Amino acid sequence: MKNEEELIEFVKPYYEDKDIMHNMWHMELVKKAIDKILKISNYNVDYDSLITAMYFHGFIYSDEDKIREWLKKQNCEATKIEKIIEIAWESQRSEIPKTTEGKILHDAHVLEGGKNYLIVKTLITGSIRGQSLQKTLKYMKDNVLNKNKCYLPETIPLCNEMNKATNKFYDDLIEGIN
Repeated sequence: MKNEEELIEFVKPYYEDKDIMHNMWHMELVKKAIDKILKISNYNVDYDSLITAMYFHGFIYSDEDKIREWLKKQNCEATKIEKIIEIAWESQRSEIPKTTEGKILHDAHVLEGGKNYLIVKTLITGSIRGQSLQKTLKYMKDNVLNKNKCYLPETIPLCNEMNKATNKFYDDLIEGIN
């Protein structure tokens, strides 16, 4: 985007009511992960579309029309709008993203905050939702352990390391509380 400040002003209200693990700080963490992926790789990407899509990924599923309208008001070309929307959606889907930017955004979202962050995010999110520790651990077992995948050759080892750390933490905790 020509003006990232305007973009942030547009997206801020969509993240204000989200929990502390999915607010604007989450955007900063995902952006850091994107930059890390780009630093360890050699991809030629449309960085502007990638970062713009990153800001939309948390509400593309509920407000795609408003996003499109805002992008049009920013004089964004139709082809660029389609690319941004595609990248934002690709980060949300379980199938493999088609675009390199979609893969980067997906993998950055998985890897945000480093290998221990997933544990913290799961525990805090469960707590915010009012779940007991037991219910959160069941959710972790059913929906988190070994469920995260990355698609880029540079990120697959990082994801494997994160999954290994998450599994070890879970196993140690279960052993300690049982």
